[in-house]
Parts: sequence; C-alpha cells; structure tokens
Amino acid sequence: MTDLAPPASPSALRTLMTSERWLEVARIVVVGLIVLLYSQRVIPLPVLLAAVLLGLYPLVKVGVLDLIHERKVGTELFITVATIIAMIGGEYVAGAVLLSIILIAEFIADLNTDRARASIQALIGAAPQTALVRRAGAERSIPISKVNPGETVIVRAGERIPVDGTVLAGTAAVNQAPITGESVPVEKRAGDEVFAGTVVDLGALDVRTDKLGNDTLFARIINLVENAEASQAPVQKLADRVAAWLIPLVFVFLLVVYLVTRDLRLIITLLIFTSPAELGLATPLVIIAAIARAARAGILLKGGLVLEQLAKVDVLAFDKTGTLTYGRPSVTGVRHFLPEGSDNRLLALTASVERRSSHPLAAGILKRAQELKLTLEEPEDFEVIAGRGVRARVGGQRVLVGNSAFLQEEGVALPQTAILPGTSTVLLAVDGVALGAVDLMDQVRPDLRDTIERLKASGIKRVVMLTGDNETTAQLAARDMGIDEIHADLLPEDKLRVILDLQRAGHQVAMVGDGINDAPALAQANVGIAMGAAGTQAALEAADVALMTDDLSKIVEARVLAARAYRTIQENLFVGVGVVHVLGITAALLRYIGPIQAAVLHLGPDILVFLNSVKLLRVKLTREKS
Repeated sequence: MTDLAPPASPSALRTLMTSERWLEVARIVVVGLIVLLYSQRVIPLPVLLAAVLLGLYPLVKVGVLDLIHERKVGTELFITVATIIAMIGGEYVAGAVLLSIILIAEFIADLNTDRARASIQALIGAAPQTALVRRAGAERSIPISKVNPGETVIVRAGERIPVDGTVLAGTAAVNQAPITGESVPVEKRAGDEVFAGTVVDLGALDVRTDKLGNDTLFARIINLVENAEASQAPVQKLADRVAAWLIPLVFVFLLVVYLVTRDLRLIITLLIFTSPAELGLATPLVIIAAIARAARAGILLKGGLVLEQLAKVDVLAFDKTGTLTYGRPSVTGVRHFLPEGSDNRLLALTASVERRSSHPLAAGILKRAQELKLTLEEPEDFEVIAGRGVRARVGGQRVLVGNSAFLQEEGVALPQTAILPGTSTVLLAVDGVALGAVDLMDQVRPDLRDTIERLKASGIKRVVMLTGDNETTAQLAARDMGIDEIHADLLPEDKLRVILDLQRAGHQVAMVGDGINDAPALAQANVGIAMGAAGTQAALEAADVALMTDDLSKIVEARVLAARAYRTIQENLFVGVGVVHVLGITAALLRYIGPIQAAVLHLGPDILVFLNSVKLLRVKLTREKS
C-alpha cells in the first residue's frame, strides 16, 4: 500500500494565487516584456530604467527592513546592489535580466513555501463552522460558537464532526485521518469518544458536546503544528549565520577583484553567482514541508530541532507497558488445583466476584468471561482488600479472589505450583479451599518484531526495554522480538539513569512512552516520543514527537521522514552552494560566461532547490505491501 500525499489541486493553487501574488506576476511580466522590447530597440532606455525601479521596489523594501530591524544584509539588498551596479556599468540588459530572474525565483520560492503551509492550513479548514444541535425537541443548525457544552450534536454520513464529545446514540464508521492519520475508518458506537474534524463515512451519530473550539484536540494539533513550523533546526540556524557573514565577505572579495581587474562586467557576473539566495532557502522550506507531511500521517513533530535530532538517533528506548504491550492484561490460561475442576466454572466464579472490582486484572478476566458468554452471578457482601484482592459470597459460598499473600493470610493452603512465573496470577478459593488460578499476561503488540527490524534498518543500533516488571516477565515479553537490552525492576528515577548512561556513552537516545508516566526519562532523552496521544492532552504537550495512535510503525515513518528531510537539506546546500557558487564563480573568473548567461543559469538551481524541498509533501512513508 502506498502512502502518498495528494498533489496540489487546481482549486488549491487558485487559493494560493492571492491578489498580492497576481500583482507580483504582473510586475514580473511587465519588467520582462520591457526588457525584451528594449533589447530589440523598440523602447528607449528611460522606460527600461522605470521598469527596473518597478521591479526593485519590493526587493528594496524587504532589504531595508531587514537592515533596520535585524541588522543584516539579506539577499534582497544584495540583488538590489547588483542591479544598481549593472545599471551604473552600462550593463542595462544584464541588470534587467538579473532582476527579472530573481523576481521569478522569489515568486516560485514564496509560492512553494505557501503551498507547504497550505497543507497545514488545510487541516484548519477541515474543522466545520456550524453544528446541527437538538434543542427543545427540534434540530437547529447553528454556528459552533453558539454551541454549549453538554448539548447533543447530530452528525450524519458525509459530515464532519464539529466537536470533541461522546457518542450517545447511533453507530457509524468514522474517518479519523485528520487526527490520527489512520487510513481505515473506525467503528463508533454509544460511549465511544469522537473528535472534531473527523468525518462520518457511513451511519449517523448523536454526540454529547464535551469540548469546543480551541479546547478540541483538533485545535491543539493545529496550534502545535503552527508553532513547530516557526521553530528552527540547528542546521537552519547555521545556514542563517553563514549567510549573514557570507554577504560582507562577498563584497570584500568583489572589491579586491575589481581593484585587480577593473572589469565591471566581471563584477556584475560574480555578483549574480555570489548571491546567497539558495543558502537561505535550503532549510526552511524543507522543514515546513516535512512537518506538514508528518501531520497528515498522524505524527506531530515539535519543530525543526526535533526533526534533525530524530534523524540522528541511534538508540531507541521503549517503556514496556502500554508501548511494547497493549497495557491490557488478558487471560492466557486457567489452572485447577483439584482434579474435578471445570475451566468455565472456575472462570465464571472468579469473574462473578471480579465484576465489582476496578482492578486491571479484573477487566481482563471479565472480558474473557464475556467472550465465552459465561453466566455470572451477583456477589454479596463484596469487600475489597487493597493490595490483596476481594472477598464476597456467591451462591452462599465464601469466595476469595486475589494474590497468594491474601489467600495465605486468610488461612488457605496453596500448592507450590500456584504461581506461574512470568504471568500475573489471580487465585480462587471457595470456603477456605484453593480451587485454581487464572493466569494473565499483557500481550505484546503483534507488529513489534517487524517494526524493530525496520528501525534497525533505518540506522538504530540498539533497542532497549525499560520496565518496572520483574526480570522474568520482561524476558517473556521481549522474547524473539529483536530487543538488545532489557532493564527490569525499574522505578521512574531508574529509567532516567539508564537514559543518562546511554547519553554519556555518546548515544543519541529516543525514549518511547505514553507521555504521562516515565516523564523524567522522556524529558531527558534527546527525543521524547509519546504514543497514542489522541486521547491525552498531557502527551501532546509533553513529548517532542506525538504519535496520534498506538501504531508502532509510526515511529518508523517518523524516522523515514526525518532522514529524508535531513538528506534533502544536505542536497539543497550542495546544489545551491557547492554547484552554483563554486562552478559559477570559477566560470565567471575564467571569462567563460557574462552577466546575462549567469542570470539565466542561476535560475535553474533555484528551481531545483524549491522542487527538491516540496517533494517531501509527497514522500512515501509506508512500505509496499504484497
């Protein structure tokens, strides 16, 4: 299955072409047309100079503002100086051609940057602005701002859910791709949680409004993505710093060349090839495109810094419960201590007592009883003993359900085989006699081995498990999964220590957890990755990378995207700086090319940098499946 972002539609391009952008197109066309007519001696020089002033205006405006507010000589001011020098030196056509090509390059850069941002804005536009609300027995369509918490919103097939809420009635297949990146609709029924911005593909739902507007998960995602887009990676900051000192250095170089050669035409040619335009565009567009692409896949990256660090990670540490495993214990076996026992009878009696318990193990036992459609009885005199188990009366019998310490304290004799190593064991005793045990284990995610293999193929050198479980349980969970190290019996501070030890050994470490537990380790890691963040506000805000679902393969996708983005930046710098500047300057110094040829040749690498960057919007993140 391929995972390609759709190309920009004609309607999307129309949206990008604002009135200001059409004005830029008109400016470019006018300047270009006048240059052509002047080169054919159809119009006089003053008209050409007026066209040059028209084209220079936006460059001068931006360049002067950068000089005043940021104390830097930017590309715009650089091109302005180059054009003015060309005019002074009598290279009118060369200067005008240079200006036209730079205006075209700037236009393409802005358009492609906005195209990448439009991918983010498309998420914002996906949130409906009205809701169909049931009030006083009637259905009314009202603006979202007028909906009150607790009101019932009706959503039909083909409509977007306008609020975060809980399903009260109805069933529907809901496309949650805007939130989680899942390609398959999720079945929703009464009691399930739904999110604003998701789409009802089939069916209809009555939804109780829990959160509105900026409080919805959808709005928080948009806010996080927009903030991430504004952040800079170290490589981007380095490029900005290089551009800042490169321009003054270029002016010194050009002054020396002029003093030696007294060739103004050569200086104009060199000015074209020493422009730092590609250096300034090499990284920002890549980061914007990568963040937008990740958001569409249900992966939230908190900025360019995280993108770069994720590409460099070589050790991946996983929390076990809820990450490598589902975090929901399930029944793996039923054992009898007496010869006449029945599996279903023992499980039904245990579940009858546990139906009033809130313990996670009780939930696993009840689920198995429901799957087998066992008949459960109502317990009487139900009592919870913290850290031990429960006691109750069922069918007139005194029933104890709990751990070995509890039963022994109640005077129940247990066989030596009562506890099965590597599992969570729930013991059952009736009227003081131990009848048997129900064994449970937290199930390992079935895609774990494949995911770890793909992570190692991407450059991860070591995969580490961190868990508070005992060594035996941890070894059973990690068996045949490709995990290199297991650290068991850990407290939160112990997990932090393991991360620190790995970093002191020179590793770049990513920690994967649920975003709430193991907070110290997640914060200490070079990259903290929270899984299943769709239902957890704390996970969204705490992690560097938030995976909206519990899909482990999203970690691989995030690594693929980060590596591609980092490689794209390197390609841009090589093409934009290495090829253009070095070869172009060499050709100019050897008098192989003049100003006009330099201006024409300069446009090609500009366009290549732009196209190379925005291709990240369409990069495939998942593998082909047979």
